[in-house]
Amino acid sequence: MLITRTPFRISFFGGGTDYPVWYKEHGGAVLSATIDKYCYITARYIPPFFDCNYRIRYVKLEETKTQKEIEHPSVRECLAHMAFSKGIEMQHNADVPGMSGLGSSSAFTVGFLNALYNLKGDEVGKRQLALDAIHVEQDRIKESVGSQDQTAAAYGGFNKIVFGGEQGISVTPVPVSRDRLLKLENNLMLFFTGYPRNASEIAKEQIKKTPERKVELAKMYSMVDQGYNILTDEKADLDEFGKLLHESWMIKRGLTSKITNDDINSMYSNARKAGALGGKLIGAGGGGFLLFYVPVEKQMAVKAVLSNLLHVPFKFENLGSQVIYNVPTDNY
Repeated sequence: MLITRTPFRISFFGGGTDYPVWYKEHGGAVLSATIDKYCYITARYIPPFFDCNYRIRYVKLEETKTQKEIEHPSVRECLAHMAFSKGIEMQHNADVPGMSGLGSSSAFTVGFLNALYNLKGDEVGKRQLALDAIHVEQDRIKESVGSQDQTAAAYGGFNKIVFGGEQGISVTPVPVSRDRLLKLENNLMLFFTGYPRNASEIAKEQIKKTPERKVELAKMYSMVDQGYNILTDEKADLDEFGKLLHESWMIKRGLTSKITNDDINSMYSNARKAGALGGKLIGAGGGGFLLFYVPVEKQMAVKAVLSNLLHVPFKFENLGSQVIYNVPTDNY
């Protein structure tokens, strides 16, 4: 039996340019970080005592004889992609709800693939995990998803991720001092809006609108380097990062009508009035988590105006998807 732990991510700039429909022609990039909120996958070869070959537990329990009968698309397609012939038992747990914008579905895919590789006794690198997960979600499941979530979950850390060209993906850790990174971490606040959303459905609309949003997406793409430069220039005022978040959100929320709504706009406006310099909805939009950049002295005021929302403290992490428990089981 083994357990994988795979982090969720927050994306600061460049979201929307990580869709293949955009970056294969124009190039894309994101600035993102993984956080200490995780997806856990427990997996083992299924013992022969069950009257099934696959026992899959997530929000529901599936027990099937064949892979094709498995309803969970990522489980089914990961098994097929890996040409996995033995029966397995798998259980999923997570620190935050699904469909909340932190890249939970891709963290699941990355974590499950990592588990399958290790069950087979095969070594797998971070790049291969990311590429496999992108292939499973985009080509096998045919979801309307970008390529940043899988990459962030596999690699972990605070990175600039570039999409397109011969490499497909290129990951560069942001060279920022520990003290500066800690200051940024302390100035960020995460709130759960309680609105479930389907990233794939929102992304479908955004992909459809891409040809009409070239100016906006090009601007959002340029903000990746602007944010990177603010972080890496020790003399730059870190508050400029928060102001750039606001500028980016003003563009992003206009990409499609599904990204935000009146309630979320009101939450955002109230937080800004209370002292937040900028922020955004994490992920494709439509609900989930709101991220704000708030100077420490203003954070109590922001908490007060958003007292109806759950504040979720977090820290950055840099390990990516890991096997945290692995004990061989009996080979029946």
